[in-house]
Amino acid sequence: MPSEDYYDIEEFPEDYTGYDGAEVWNFIHKRIAFEGYAYDDDHWKADFNKAVSGLHSMISAQIVRGIQERVDSGEGFSEDEQWTDPVVEFNRRLGADGETSLALENLYFCYMLLLTAASKARERLLQDCNTGKIDEKAAEALRPILASSLLEDANVKVAYNKLHDHAVKDSDSMASLWEARLRTRDLQRIMNCVQCNKCRLHGKIAAMGLSTAFQILVGRTGEGGDPDRVHRVELAALMESVDKFSRAIQTCHMMQSKE
Repeated sequence: MPSEDYYDIEEFPEDYTGYDGAEVWNFIHKRIAFEGYAYDDDHWKADFNKAVSGLHSMISAQIVRGIQERVDSGEGFSEDEQWTDPVVEFNRRLGADGETSLALENLYFCYMLLLTAASKARERLLQDCNTGKIDEKAAEALRPILASSLLEDANVKVAYNKLHDHAVKDSDSMASLWEARLRTRDLQRIMNCVQCNKCRLHGKIAAMGLSTAFQILVGRTGEGGDPDRVHRVELAALMESVDKFSRAIQTCHMMQSKE
């Protein structure tokens, strides 16, 4: 049962709630993302912005999936729910001619970073599985993911390689990495402003997952942090975020097949 400090995400799964988080996302893109960096700028801050946009894309895909599930179930929509057509919402939120033309590219970019972080944390996670620090049910679900060849795919590591090269390219870049830690903390804190309880819960998990990925991939020096020093809750958020992104991409494939 949930308490003030704990929620079982199997009991409180992602769902379409009709909540409009536009104000929160506007704040994130204007105040937490870094201003003054073009999409393909040769700087880690541009990569950070792509990852944040990818997080937004993932949540947009969750919404689209929820609308589609509502349609498929025949449950219908209330008069207050403004988004009722999954195809329209997919094209608006994630389509090439939608509000963010590179939304899908950003989704994949962030997913690749999360997968690479999971790869770097694999030995720590397997050790926790084998020593009982992760319960057996979760360990059974986790081991096949950690054994996936996708985690070692060179194509998946392209996003990380770009981020790493930008982070360590010169002394100024390395000296500014403290800002990544600050911004990822801000990203987690801003989720407290989400007024929908379920949306807040899953937003916090995803924000912590992205923060953990940057902690492992970049760290304080650009060469990455030690996964053995990462808190188990952060690792859990990382792996849950990998799953969220995987399902988001499946949703996008499904919607693209309808076109």
